Amino acid sequence: MSASAGNVTQQFSKKPADDRALDVITIGRSSVDLYGQQIGSRLEDISSFAKSVGGCPTNIAVGTARLGLRSGLISRVGAEQMGRFICEQLEREGVDTSGVRTDPDRLTALVLLSVENDRSFPLIFYRENCADMALDVEDIDPGQIASSASVLVTGTHFSRENTYAAQMRAIEIARSHNRKVVFDIDYRPNLWGLAGHAAGDQRYIASGEVSAKLREILPLCDLIVGTEEEILIASGENDCLAAVRAIRALSNAVIVLKRGPMGCIVYEEGDIDALEDGIVGQGFPIEVYNVLGAGDAFMSGFLRGWLRGERLETCATWANACGAFAVSRLLCAPEIPTWPELQHFLEHGSPHRALRKDVELNHIHTATTRRADLPQVMAFAIDHRSQLVEMAEKAGASLERIETLKVLAVEATAKVAQGRRGFGMLLDERFGRQALARASEVGLDWIGRPVEEPGSRPVRFEYGQDIGAQLVAWPVTHCIKALTFYHPGDPEPLKSEQISTLQQLCAAARSVGRELLIEIIASKSGEVDADTVATVIRDIYSAGIRPDWWKLEPQADAFAWRNIEAAIAEHDPWCRGVLLLGLDAPIEEIREAFAVAAQSPIVKGFAVGRTLFGATAADWLAGRIDDETAVGQMADRFQVLVDDWLSLR
Repeated sequence: MSASAGNVTQQFSKKPADDRALDVITIGRSSVDLYGQQIGSRLEDISSFAKSVGGCPTNIAVGTARLGLRSGLISRVGAEQMGRFICEQLEREGVDTSGVRTDPDRLTALVLLSVENDRSFPLIFYRENCADMALDVEDIDPGQIASSASVLVTGTHFSRENTYAAQMRAIEIARSHNRKVVFDIDYRPNLWGLAGHAAGDQRYIASGEVSAKLREILPLCDLIVGTEEEILIASGENDCLAAVRAIRALSNAVIVLKRGPMGCIVYEEGDIDALEDGIVGQGFPIEVYNVLGAGDAFMSGFLRGWLRGERLETCATWANACGAFAVSRLLCAPEIPTWPELQHFLEHGSPHRALRKDVELNHIHTATTRRADLPQVMAFAIDHRSQLVEMAEKAGASLERIETLKVLAVEATAKVAQGRRGFGMLLDERFGRQALARASEVGLDWIGRPVEEPGSRPVRFEYGQDIGAQLVAWPVTHCIKALTFYHPGDPEPLKSEQISTLQQLCAAARSVGRELLIEIIASKSGEVDADTVATVIRDIYSAGIRPDWWKLEPQADAFAWRNIEAAIAEHDPWCRGVLLLGLDAPIEEIREAFAVAAQSPIVKGFAVGRTLFGATAADWLAGRIDDETAVGQMADRFQVLVDDWLSLR
């Protein structure tokens, strides 16, 4: 083992969840991208950044996974928070990380970028002795390479001796097992030492040394993809047609020439007499927002077709479409479409040249890239504020005691959860800051937080009406909860004001990337029949509001739940589902409600509060029981509901 690999944590034992062979393994750069959120600004003037995983092969691993391929990455990250972020995000995306090494001696690479205009994208690569450039032949697992239908190598990792050797070893293994070799030329002059740190956006500098090294790779490939500048550097020529011909003279690979807004040309085999002699995929005219990452999205789309045996025209069309998505959005990997999103776009198109403004596409994108799969949620709800204030005043207890009570509720929830999936809590900021911190520490899957002023009708936000400014400070894992007392029989001005507030909240939630739960209580405002709640849901959907979750009252019968299910299915098939609330009902009534609700697949769990903590809180605030007893009582009641729900599901 070489010196550079000697202290690297080995992770060869980690396998894909179902042990199926991979479709593609990508090799090379793995970084954290920090992209300026002030569009039209110099990098010097950027005040806030959006964070995502980055690096050409890492982006392609994510993109192909989103499009339905089994992808893996071979790279290195630092033994620090940014390295862990990359690995965790890759796993969330479904990428096999068994080839990602943790390097204890080097930092994860960073990239900083701003969008000055549609032509200028200043960026700085922080890659001095970074982790991924320490990749070594010892990082290449022959069994992993052999398990994949293809391996993708990238240009930057041919720029140093150790990374060159690692990629060549992967190519050798792939070819010996009759696997496909894909070459993304991925040329960045300053990563070859040809430009200064401030020239990260420099696209092309001719170099005989670089061209000579890349020409060695061309005969070993089955697919070669590059922009016009990258085709020039790989061939050593200074004319695009001559460059393509030179590559064909060295390689029988399928050659894909990316031409930006003009789409691409695919050269399958044989002589190339003119630049337009190849196969041209359907192009998609769009507004250029940020070109960074467009090539990685393009490659993802092309591979989705090529590795599944699609016609080259189809591969090119999918590639162009994926590239259009990336160009029209800010980030790289996060902006690559998912398979449902791509299919919707290819079938329906978009009325917007700026795809980031397409509401339907954005909704599909958000819904299909959620951070975690949550097939069920069993939540202890103690986001109550006014009710607990009344209880504390009645008991003669200090309001500070409420915060401690909520921490005890977290302990009760953790006692029942015991590290299992599907458990959560509803907690507020006013009395629950310590509890929110503790809930994160114990590893609950789901945390919801209210934004409404308690009891407000029409609904108002608790800490001022600029809700977006509040939400930006929330952890990305926290779900927004808004309780709305809404009845179909309400006066039209009241309904209109409620809807307007929820529209504002939904827009803010999407802008800051937080999930939204809308809680509806209709029974406090009028009679409820089998279609009441379904009618409320349709009203809200008709206003363009599509929450991730609904939190609803128990329904009288299965017919009411079928109406609710139909309303949700009609307007948003991507909705996560419904959580059942309790309304301080006796525990036996909750269990009866479970039996009715469990018949509907749209009901994914529950978020019950006062049924669990009401009696205990009164006794604890009055000093009649201690902390341990309070935790035990709340845990016992929660356990009853959990056991009952799980037995029904």
